[in-house]
Amino acid sequence: GKKFGVTHFINPKELGEKTVSQVIIEMTDGGADYCFECIGLAALMNDAFQSSRAGWGKTIILGVEMHGAPLTISSLEILHGKCVMGSLFGGVKPKQDIPILADKYLNKELELDKFITHEVGLKDINTAFDLLLQGKSLRCTIWMDK
Repeated sequence: GKKFGVTHFINPKELGEKTVSQVIIEMTDGGADYCFECIGLAALMNDAFQSSRAGWGKTIILGVEMHGAPLTISSLEILHGKCVMGSLFGGVKPKQDIPILADKYLNKELELDKFITHEVGLKDINTAFDLLLQGKSLRCTIWMDK
């Protein structure tokens, strides 16, 4: 994460009695302007919302809730300016945006290669899934001809 601009990391197992949102509110002196939830758990979506700044904080939901659980948030916080929004596939318009992204990648303006941590042949696809599940791989390229 440090390669891509991450400045702080919080391990929930090391917080003692404090919640993640309490720690983020303390670290940011009132809450983050933008919070992103990428996992797909309603509890983490709520944590992200609670971590956003009162009055104008935005929470962007990227993960699809894997268990179908509803997201429950305070309408009072919404009325006071916090906001929740979703972003499926990052809001990409494929016909318009993919050629732009491809050009940026080819011109070395979009550094996607740094996200690829492993490469395997198709016969080792299960290894790729195991690496992801174990947290040892960020993205794995699967080659058809290896």
